[in-house]
Amino acid sequence: MPFRILVVNPGSTSTKLSIFEDRSPVATETVSHDAATIAQFSSLMDQLPMRLAIVKDFLTRHSAAVASLSAIACRGGLLRPLPSGTYRVNEAMVGDLQDPAMGAHASNLAACIGFEVSRESGVPAFIVDPVVVDELDPLARLSGLKGLDRVSIFHALNQKAVARQAAADIGKTYEEANLIVVHLGGGISIGAHHLGRVIDVNNALNGDGPFAPERAGSLPAVGLVKLCFSGAYSQPEVMRLLAGKGGLVSHLGTNDARAVEKLIDDGDEHARLVYTAMAYTVAKTVGEMATVLKGDVDAVVVTGGIARSAFLIDEITRRVQFIAPVKVYPGEDEMKALALGVLRVLDGSIPAGMYPPE
Repeated sequence: MPFRILVVNPGSTSTKLSIFEDRSPVATETVSHDAATIAQFSSLMDQLPMRLAIVKDFLTRHSAAVASLSAIACRGGLLRPLPSGTYRVNEAMVGDLQDPAMGAHASNLAACIGFEVSRESGVPAFIVDPVVVDELDPLARLSGLKGLDRVSIFHALNQKAVARQAAADIGKTYEEANLIVVHLGGGISIGAHHLGRVIDVNNALNGDGPFAPERAGSLPAVGLVKLCFSGAYSQPEVMRLLAGKGGLVSHLGTNDARAVEKLIDDGDEHARLVYTAMAYTVAKTVGEMATVLKGDVDAVVVTGGIARSAFLIDEITRRVQFIAPVKVYPGEDEMKALALGVLRVLDGSIPAGMYPPE
């Protein structure tokens, strides 16, 4: 009998749900939530009953009794830093996800949903490679100011899944390969994958690295300090400039790469300059990661939603192809990555981790 896995992936304006039987999806649905629906909740966790009802309705409509499930795969949220892996959802994890001090993000709801279903049914719930996966080398963690360490926050789920696929495609296991993985999305993360561990990566949420459709990336330090103390912005407003109103949004007023390419096609030279500069900062960060791997790079792997952009891929490739062959895997399949992460536990390939890690 195949393992049957419910996959739960909440976003800010949608809830994505799938049922997998081993590696294959047998039911998939995205339930959208309009602004008025979300606005009625005063906090993120107030949405939990609504999201839980959506999950139960999905199971009912697809004639999938909870008792028929082997496990629940949940998107990982903002937790304490932890190594890559698949972790059993428990009370400690749910407590941290419900604590605003850890950061509020829609992904925090996933394990909370899984925990409620698990508590009612006994079906185990897991998370896989949350954004806080931290495998940084001590050298990568240290900054030039004592106590101000660099932080690992990146697209761990997709980077790890695509890295495994790329390694297989070049005839190696992930644990045998040295890869530079570039995730191109609303945020951009670029990781140095050394023999199965991401030993260096930029903070793709609100930190360093290339600028992105919505992220400012690395900024001139003195200029940022002056901006912070100018009196023109509050701290929340500055944080919003770093993540949400930075990058393409700041320069061109849109986070839609397709809209930017339309501007370029229509002859907008400023749009061409900004878009090319984004590709330039991506390539420059790939070069940094090549030094982390001491030039021993099997492939530069490019993934994410805007990896479908021929313009960006061409600009990045011509600058980095001297480092290693460039392999492109457009888009991202978070639902499959979550299911496969749990499947590796169910079939005994890997053990489940416990949270918090020791």
